[in-house]
Amino acid sequence: MAVAEDDAVDGFAITASREAGLWRCGVLPPAVLESVESCVRATRQQPGDGGALGLVNISDEFFVVIRATGGGDDVRLLLSDATAALEWDFAADVAQRLDEDVDEDTAEDELWPIGDLSILEDLGMPAGELRMLLDDVDLYADEMLGLIARRLGFAEEFAQALETLPR
Repeated sequence: MAVAEDDAVDGFAITASREAGLWRCGVLPPAVLESVESCVRATRQQPGDGGALGLVNISDEFFVVIRATGGGDDVRLLLSDATAALEWDFAADVAQRLDEDVDEDTAEDELWPIGDLSILEDLGMPAGELRMLLDDVDLYADEMLGLIARRLGFAEEFAQALETLPR
């Protein structure tokens, strides 16, 4: 893997949850980027009708959407680029949780998402629309997350959370 476990990961994790029709976003501490499990745990702790979203950007290279509802194992995941699992420990952990085998022979030069493309459907973003966004190779991961936030109706809250990130 290109990123050693003791290296600091460049990126961010923002949670989004909706209560009584109002969206709230918050920034998770950088330490949660050490593992998918840390991000899942932190996302699960957020209140909200229908659970919470964790929006994780790693170095603007790829992103992960976490959908955690309640306790237990009720977690849905989407990794924007399966080939990231070949270079990034975080992405490899997501692929493993999804029981997806990504190897260099299958990766070639093509990008593809793995996980639950319908993860945001009940919130207003159909799987086909999400797939079209993921297929846009001209967008960086943080830009895609911003477009997802806009489509779901929390662009302003997402932007405010981004503003609190250290530069």
